[in-house]
Amino acid sequence: MQLISNTNIDISGDWIDRVQESFKGPELREWCHTVGLLPAGVDFTSSFQRGGRISVRFARTFILNYFDGMKVKSDKFAITETTPTLSPSGGQDKRWDGLKAKRNDLWADAGLITAAREFVALVQAQRDAFKGKKGVKVDFPDKAMNIAVMAAWAFVGGMLRNNSVRLKRHFDLRLAKGKDPLNAGALAKGQHKSDPDTYRGLGYRTDAKERGRLVELFHLQADNGEGITPSAIDIAIQEYHIKLLRVEAEKTKEKAKAKKNQ
Repeated sequence: MQLISNTNIDISGDWIDRVQESFKGPELREWCHTVGLLPAGVDFTSSFQRGGRISVRFARTFILNYFDGMKVKSDKFAITETTPTLSPSGGQDKRWDGLKAKRNDLWADAGLITAAREFVALVQAQRDAFKGKKGVKVDFPDKAMNIAVMAAWAFVGGMLRNNSVRLKRHFDLRLAKGKDPLNAGALAKGQHKSDPDTYRGLGYRTDAKERGRLVELFHLQADNGEGITPSAIDIAIQEYHIKLLRVEAEKTKEKAKAKKNQ
């Protein structure tokens, strides 16, 4: 690493993350082997590619968002900021270090393990839905591996941890019949009036707006169990933008209340 630094050679953030995580111990890699996010005996990728191994950033993002989702109160969902976060790459992740220090049972957490295994099953079901088909858009089979899709799915999984009925609906999304579980074609058509002409629908980008919209979608699907439908996508996108206004209104109320009590 010193040699690379002195010669100004660019190296990927994924490679740096892998090296740093290896120095800290094998726990994250071994956990990914246990749940199936990584094949047995395989290390994280040093440069993420579609259809390839996951990165350290991917694994950290899944776990962080699962526990972030657990903090959301179900009766406050409509007025709570529920945008998943992405673990930074190529440097220190203080939130990740803090989570590991706080949760001594992290690697043995049964809910997290189940959620990760269910996600792996969703990834496989999405890929299987397109196996052998011609003329398929290259990103459709791996739609679940978009980091925004994954982060939102993990967030909702954590949020529904103690609601067995809705959690089952969330996990059962992978059992969709007659089409791919994530309905990638319908996602590609999802759009809000405020989106630019270059917007290609849900599941392509990874920004905060994309992640927030996907949380609304997975939350709605877990509520009705009807899968990812065009109407659900439209409703989720609308709900996301309505939530932005609600959250801002709640912040204004809290400020007014604090000022009144001074």
